[in-house]
Amino acid sequence: MAVDVQTRALRGRRMSRFFLLGPAFVASIAYVDPGNVAANLTAGSQYGFLLVWVLVVANLMAVIVQYQSAKLGLATGQSLPEFLGKSLKATPRRFYWAQAELVAAATDMAEVIGGAVALNLLFGLPLLAGGFVIGVASMLLLVLQSRRSQRTFENAIIVLLAVIAVGFVTGMMVNLPAPGDVLGGLVPRFDGVDTVLLAASMLGATVMPHAIYLHSALARDRHGYSSSEAVRTRLIRITRWDVIGALVVAGLVNISMLLLAASSLRGVEGTDTIAGAHAAITSALGPVVGVVFGIGLLASGLASTSVGCYAGATIMGGLLNLKIPLLVRRVITLIPALLVLGAGIEPTFALVLSQVLLSFGIPFALIPLIRLTGSREVMGVHVDSLALKIAGTASACLIVGLNIVLITMSLAGKQ
Repeated sequence: MAVDVQTRALRGRRMSRFFLLGPAFVASIAYVDPGNVAANLTAGSQYGFLLVWVLVVANLMAVIVQYQSAKLGLATGQSLPEFLGKSLKATPRRFYWAQAELVAAATDMAEVIGGAVALNLLFGLPLLAGGFVIGVASMLLLVLQSRRSQRTFENAIIVLLAVIAVGFVTGMMVNLPAPGDVLGGLVPRFDGVDTVLLAASMLGATVMPHAIYLHSALARDRHGYSSSEAVRTRLIRITRWDVIGALVVAGLVNISMLLLAASSLRGVEGTDTIAGAHAAITSALGPVVGVVFGIGLLASGLASTSVGCYAGATIMGGLLNLKIPLLVRRVITLIPALLVLGAGIEPTFALVLSQVLLSFGIPFALIPLIRLTGSREVMGVHVDSLALKIAGTASACLIVGLNIVLITMSLAGKQ
């Protein structure tokens, strides 16, 4: 009987830990949005396995960054935007909000465009009409968060994440790449300014500024703030596994997209666009794989635009102490994407450029986060370890350095 009691107690603790997971999976949607699809397919179809290493490094940095963000919210009871809102004076705070809002808008635009492209591929729906449909559908998802519970919203997002994973991994499994080619792609190198631009785009699509701002609020809102050090320590420990699990899934999806393009689309004409890549995938791997890919892209656009809108509200609330209902915000932020779709701008080009813009917004979120989580005055006993401080600082330096190289090479012209 004693053994049975101990077994049930152990099982109960495991189940309680399981039900505490979720916030990181919501944040991880930012790492598998349509911008990732555009950047990864472009990288694989144009340069083969050359930039696999960029995704691996970016995903490792994402694990570190998202863990630090979630830990900040749990250890202090405040989100990153709230800390910045309290520490900055009025004018700098408004400028800071403007750049963060611009990043969130670029994210949201990419996600709506990606969803519209998916509807066009699957059902032939015009892009502008598809943008409207994605906007309305994302509103319904946001209703779950605002009128039901965050857990319900998390469950819906996790289901969509599963659909995304199946949609983008299936094609790679049908035509597995050669292991030697994959290993060769792990060697860090570039091949001219275009590959640096693409690497910046991939980095901006993987380490997402709005996800850095959002995760601290997601973890805090889900678990609350406890005055008990022991409770906070337990929640932070569970959150570490939440982040690792979510980002491993997102990383595998991203790498699968690049490997699919490198092994099945390399040298195929027209694969520099999502529509062209979809046509080539359908031709090379069959219509079933093409439809599954389209469904994954649709789920990606729908889930990520909901999370992006949530992030924008978190940024505005923290930096300006101003709250706009999520549904109203959804309507406002839908306008830029619809303008791009209505103007006839090539969707994949718009997606890649939006990801480059995101890469320039990363330091504004990442550097304050590293400073806060590395401060014992802010974090108390939950302050970053020396190893985590070094890893976070190295991530920030790498991102900033890549952007400097990008600007320098672009001004100097192609080499």
